[in-house]
Amino acid sequence: MHKAYQPLQPATNRHLQQRWDQSAYQQHRDKVYAARPMVDTKGMKAPAHVQLKLKKLQVHEECQAVIERDNRLLASRLSDIVRSRGLVDHRNHYAERSLNAEKRRDELLHVTNQNQAIYQRITARQSEYRRQLWLDDWKREERRREDIARYPRGVQHQQRSRRRVKFSSIGDTSEPSEASPSDPPQ
Repeated sequence: MHKAYQPLQPATNRHLQQRWDQSAYQQHRDKVYAARPMVDTKGMKAPAHVQLKLKKLQVHEECQAVIERDNRLLASRLSDIVRSRGLVDHRNHYAERSLNAEKRRDELLHVTNQNQAIYQRITARQSEYRRQLWLDDWKREERRREDIARYPRGVQHQQRSRRRVKFSSIGDTSEPSEASPSDPPQ
């Protein structure tokens, strides 16, 4: 390998020159590796309150406390269920109460009073219709209709044919009846 080495300066022994150049290069690399910067490029050290973040720790502890409390409540409920042999308490022993019940009750009373007042006014009022006049007028109209009619009422029932034809069956030799069912028996 030393035969292929070409030193920068003329040398009598290329092998030795290569070793000297390599040792000089290694010393240079060691110095570069061990060199320290002249300018401080590390930046500022972060303040303690920024690194520690006390508020975040406080919020985390509060969340953990809430979770632990919920876990305790759940464990107590589960133990109650185990002790009660699985019976379900499904009864609500509190009275239902509406926030606007009084207002609705007052409105209902007001409407009821108004309806009663309207009913009293209607029942106290005398009727303006005269039923007897209507009946008399109807009778007069009936008489006029009968007077001007070509055929008086009731005649149409009398004009029906009194003869009824009764079809006999093939084996029946009796004669058809001439009396209508509306005639009285003789």
